[in-house]
Amino acid sequence: MSRSGILAVHRIVLLLLVGVLAALGFFALKGPLWFQRLYYPLEYVDHISVSAQRHSVNPYLVAAVINEESGFRPDIVSSAGAVGLMQVMPDTADEMKMRRMVSEEVVGEKSLEDPAANIEYGTAYLRYLVERYHEIETALAAYNAGLRHADEWAAEGGDIRDAIAFSETRHFVVRVVRAKERYEELYPDAFPHWSGGSK
Repeated sequence: MSRSGILAVHRIVLLLLVGVLAALGFFALKGPLWFQRLYYPLEYVDHISVSAQRHSVNPYLVAAVINEESGFRPDIVSSAGAVGLMQVMPDTADEMKMRRMVSEEVVGEKSLEDPAANIEYGTAYLRYLVERYHEIETALAAYNAGLRHADEWAAEGGDIRDAIAFSETRHFVVRVVRAKERYEELYPDAFPHWSGGSK
């Protein structure tokens, strides 16, 4: 069979791969509950609940950020130096500590790979960003791309997603917002003491 033919092996393999990925995507969104929960796992519920309540941040938003940033792997370190579940930069952790925005009882001298400390730092930082921008999507853009970029995008006015210059950040914002909604649907009873706060 000719390599350029319509049924060339590489085209068939590519079509099969696209089909499998489409099926996985469909099942992640509409498949059996157990399969959807594989795609949207939820761990460290107690740590998320305590920090979310302390900082008035929606715990489902925290879970969505964790899933997007690390897939719930506490020992992951990015090439930029972001650490742990919520991919917190050491400088950000230092700033949250200096501003006394984190519970010293929780973070103490723990490393950023410690789940409780990492979630406390990351959740405090989310609260800081929500207070700065008064809008979840802009806060998420800042969480991913930094304050300087988010300030520039927010200054343009309108929908922040249209202003975001980095496709990675735009996709991050969309995926986290979507994941937050999925977590709320998949785990409606995970955070019974959640009393509101940021969306």
